Amino acid sequence: MHLKYSFLAAVRNAVPNNSISSSPPYMKHFSLLFLTLQNVTSILLLRYVRTTPGPRFINSTAVLNSEIQKTVLSILLLIYEQKSVVGSFKLLYHAVICNAKDTLKTGIPALLYTLQNNLLFVSISNLDAATFQVSFQLKIFTTAIFTVFLLHRQFSLVQWLALFLLFFGISLVQIENMTSTTPKQDVNAILGFISVVSACILSGLAGVYFEKILKGSDTSVWIRNIQLGIFGMLFGFLTAYMSDGTEIKKKGFLFGYTDLVWIAITIQSAGGLLVALVVKYADNIWKGFATSAAIIISCIISMGLFDFQLTVLFAFGAIFVIFSIFLYSKPDLIMHMPVVNIIFKDKSVLF
Repeated sequence: MHLKYSFLAAVRNAVPNNSISSSPPYMKHFSLLFLTLQNVTSILLLRYVRTTPGPRFINSTAVLNSEIQKTVLSILLLIYEQKSVVGSFKLLYHAVICNAKDTLKTGIPALLYTLQNNLLFVSISNLDAATFQVSFQLKIFTTAIFTVFLLHRQFSLVQWLALFLLFFGISLVQIENMTSTTPKQDVNAILGFISVVSACILSGLAGVYFEKILKGSDTSVWIRNIQLGIFGMLFGFLTAYMSDGTEIKKKGFLFGYTDLVWIAITIQSAGGLLVALVVKYADNIWKGFATSAAIIISCIISMGLFDFQLTVLFAFGAIFVIFSIFLYSKPDLIMHMPVVNIIFKDKSVLF
């Protein structure tokens, strides 16, 4: 869900510039395949376990369990990277405890991510998987807006066009979702829409703020994940206690958990780490392929698994979103459109 965690700033700083070009070619395909599968399975599984009959787990406990899993996975990956258990924990001690000021910087992003993840569980509980998959791409738009205001970064005309098409495509999907007369089980279009938009805003703010405060840092991406995870577990516990404390005391912390729920949470936890893998071995175009493929596959599976009905309006909206993702990550793609060459004689205007 990826998102879900936006560790891209830390990953960019931790990965050498020539890592993509020097990496084995098969690693691009490998990382792309795994990210696509993670995007598809995490959304479909979470939607499935939130809508099947029977006891349903408490959202805030799933967020906390996800933070615990992600932190443990990051520690294991750090040990693998350092080839030493003792050396890894010494590194952790110096990076997290001795350099407490740097660790504290991750507190605000961790809080924003925790709130975002709770909202994502609300939205996936109230939107069908395909609609959620498309709508959550709004995080690209919100990230761009916060990048302009907080990092003072400039975007080309083509990228702004891509962001407009993205917004337009998601609007079409949401209009179809809210005006549909077809009965949908476990769907609350308004609540789902509000929660997914709020999650996208928090995702954009957290990612950009994280990049701003840690710009130029050479700290390992796994250390950053562990720092975020420490605060994530703290805020996850506080959120669970404050929002669902009474229900947890009455039913139990693991109420409604099945093997499938644990699998869904584990796959969702691995999302941020897979993003790091893709950033290391591929580029934005490959990430665009993964996201686009996940949208298409989610739509196809949803038609069979959740009786999702693909409408003309939804299809057009999804096409706009997919096209905008590619255009935003690689603006010069627009030059392959014949009409552009006619309208814009001076190509510098576009870029």
